[in-house]
Amino acid sequence: MAEPSNDVLLDVRDLAVHFPIKRGLVLDRTVGYVYAVDGVSLQIRRGETYGLVGESGCGKSTLGRAILRLVDPTAGTVEFDGVDVAQLSGERLRTMRRRFQMVFQDPMSSLDPRQSVESLLREGINAHGLSRGPEADAARLRELVESVGLPASALRRYPHEFSGGQRQRIGIARALSVEPDLIVADEPVSALDVSVQAQVLNLLGRLQAELGLTYLVIAHDLAVVRHVSDRVGVMYLGGIVEEAPSQALYDDPQHPYTKALLSAVPVPDPELEDQRERILLTGDLPSPAAPPSGCRFHTRCPWRQPTRCADERPQLRVLEGVPEGHRVACHWAEEIRSGALQPHRVEPATVADDVLGPGAVPEQPGSVTEILGR
Repeated sequence: MAEPSNDVLLDVRDLAVHFPIKRGLVLDRTVGYVYAVDGVSLQIRRGETYGLVGESGCGKSTLGRAILRLVDPTAGTVEFDGVDVAQLSGERLRTMRRRFQMVFQDPMSSLDPRQSVESLLREGINAHGLSRGPEADAARLRELVESVGLPASALRRYPHEFSGGQRQRIGIARALSVEPDLIVADEPVSALDVSVQAQVLNLLGRLQAELGLTYLVIAHDLAVVRHVSDRVGVMYLGGIVEEAPSQALYDDPQHPYTKALLSAVPVPDPELEDQRERILLTGDLPSPAAPPSGCRFHTRCPWRQPTRCADERPQLRVLEGVPEGHRVACHWAEEIRSGALQPHRVEPATVADDVLGPGAVPEQPGSVTEILGR
């Protein structure tokens, strides 16, 4: 991990991404929304690695795509180096995109199988007017593939000729080809073997130290995030519930959801593993089309209280007695920390058949897909 500066490169405020749910055979009408991201605020400093964790379906990948404007935000601002990316369009957005790039989860589907590695890397260079002539470009391409641990001969080959780890290295080289300031890495190693994961993570760290890159690393593997991140944000059902420096979060989690996540990580010590308290969450992740009122986690929280939890959505705030920068979205964090509140049994919440609200879904099938599915 590189030493981050105090200069904020990315400032996200109250970002929301709501996908409309359509019904209707002839005329589509909106009957609800999927609240994939709902009111997220975070800052990433220049040269920092920010890790974003959460279970599948919590909205972390959608958040990364919204930051890069691969999906349009419904509300909120995304200021990149002082410029609100959410308000850009056309040529201004295309020009700005040179400064932030993405490394996708599946390297095979994100690479065009009909293009050689050389063609893939040249594409971004030419699109953003970074070409410096044939000889300089050839030297630049050789430098790119060698910087990610591939031989210069890889430029003449096609994606299907490489292993999964090598394809991910090509994806990283493609992101680096336009000399970005920020790279959003969406599950960059989840599809790779453990030994290859370590190689790719070490590569990302080396490139950051050499080039001064800033990373937003999205993952569900807590060990990966701990290894690479300076700070970590924990997402649950469209919102961030806890944010802290990496070591502080893993040593002393404050939010009930973070406690449950970390309690599920195995410890390579049989005696210590037997002595640890395991927090088991009941029920499934609620539907983002009908998120619970109040605290989104209250339907599964072992520390849930009869007041406030179901009525008032908590905001991220700093607790007394915790390291600077450690923020928690929980009404009862101080009481849980002191031991005044103890965990109790939680009955699984019943999920209503109609998640869109009464009368929102037509009684008859509203689309061809629904008709064929019956």
